[in-house]
Amino acid sequence: MVALMTVVGIVLFVFGLLFSIAWHELGHMSTAKMFGIKCTEFMVGFGKTLWSVRRGETEYGIKAVPLGGFVRMVGMLPPSRQSADGSSRKLSRWRAMAEDAREASYVELSPEDQDRQFYQRAPWKRLIVMFAGPGMNVILAAILLAVLFMGIGVPQSTTQIATVSECVVPAGSSVTDCEDAPPTPAAEAGMLPGDVIVSVGGESTPDWSTANRQIREAMGDTEIVVERDGERLPLNVDIVENELPARDAEGEFVYETDADGEPVYDEQGYRVYETEVVGFLGIVFATERAPLTLAESAAEMGNMMIGVGEALIALPSKVPDVFAAAFLGEQRTQDSPVGIVGISRIGGEIMAQGLPVADTAAIMIQILAGVNLFLFAFNLVPILPLDGGHMAGAIWEWIKRGWAKLFRRPEPAPVDVAMLTPVAYVVVACFLVFSVVLLVADLFNPVRLFG
Repeated sequence: MVALMTVVGIVLFVFGLLFSIAWHELGHMSTAKMFGIKCTEFMVGFGKTLWSVRRGETEYGIKAVPLGGFVRMVGMLPPSRQSADGSSRKLSRWRAMAEDAREASYVELSPEDQDRQFYQRAPWKRLIVMFAGPGMNVILAAILLAVLFMGIGVPQSTTQIATVSECVVPAGSSVTDCEDAPPTPAAEAGMLPGDVIVSVGGESTPDWSTANRQIREAMGDTEIVVERDGERLPLNVDIVENELPARDAEGEFVYETDADGEPVYDEQGYRVYETEVVGFLGIVFATERAPLTLAESAAEMGNMMIGVGEALIALPSKVPDVFAAAFLGEQRTQDSPVGIVGISRIGGEIMAQGLPVADTAAIMIQILAGVNLFLFAFNLVPILPLDGGHMAGAIWEWIKRGWAKLFRRPEPAPVDVAMLTPVAYVVVACFLVFSVVLLVADLFNPVRLFG
């Protein structure tokens, strides 16, 4: 059964990724056709075509390597500004690469489509076409997160006791039994799962954060009132000191960092908590899912977007660690980048845990939303062949045209992004190499969410 659920999780995640890619490309194609640009291909994946069908002037299909997708628009690159006198001049290798790319963009251009080329459209229209792809990823992420935050809800701790620990064990201890450890204050006082903490030391506990803070600040004999079966029971509890993971003012865990401010990880690749000596009761609070408001959901999405941006900026610094994990057997940390295989394995791992349906759906939705936010941010990087590279060219041309109009100068020629083709080849080569490294790491040293 575990194996079956793992396969189901992998299939679901692969489908989600392919849909995200197709959704991205739909943004490009729909806006391109809206502006009269001819689109000859709509493909999910690269390499050999596995399946395709032609509808009108566009061929739709799936290719063998699911590392992205593309919409082929005629005239993506402007004509060469080489002299039109028919002279034959030897081209530099750089320009030859640019001219080869330019020629490829006109292969499917027929005489009747001369006025349907991408480069002929106003810069603002080209900007919309290229932004529409990443924009669709943001829309999909927003829909997914709305379902998660406002529908399924997010886990929130309550004042109800879920479990009562048997003995006092310091944070990070390897002790697995209670033979030589003292019983917890909660166990000694007779607290039971299902009890609701009403007050601690005479102060009411309307929510989890208040109850947790008051327990951590209390020491020695303390009266704790619990509600059990509709009755309130005062219990005298001898709260003891214990070393526990540190929390900030909002109740979030505080993690260790090294001298350079970098996260510290344990041998299993998990981040290490800072610890502090605080009051210890020996209970685990119950959680329940509660929907967020629209404003709260938007704030959470904003926080996720910030996190994705930070992860993208930190991506180059992660490359050596991924290489070491792939080929040198180094420990893979939980915040390590993952590829298509890695994210699919995570999907299988989630399904295999046997979690409640709401929890399983919530985790998978959140990860898929994060993938779409990453696709949005990554494609805005202003280098070819990413969407951001074409957007940068359109913006620069828009500025040049505005400048020329302001000073009553002739309209400048289109920005020749074809001259950046060699840069695009380098970017693609780096991306392919990194993808191979990720593939090896994901296959032989994968990131595991559940240990």
